[in-house]
Amino acid sequence: MGELRADRAVCIGAGMCVMTDDAVFDQDDDGIVVLLNENPEVDEKVRSAVDACPSGALSIREE
Repeated sequence: MGELRADRAVCIGAGMCVMTDDAVFDQDDDGIVVLLNENPEVDEKVRSAVDACPSGALSIREE
């Protein structure tokens, strides 16, 4: 279990998160990450997206 966080100020718009899990992540018109669900289940795909983020904009706060 954990809480997904997206720091839009750090995002560089690479889109790795969207390519990894487009059910949870999207990008706005500037290419910056948008969470489609404020409290998604933190599963293997979400963890892979966090690991793939080149800017470190995504993180999981473990509870």
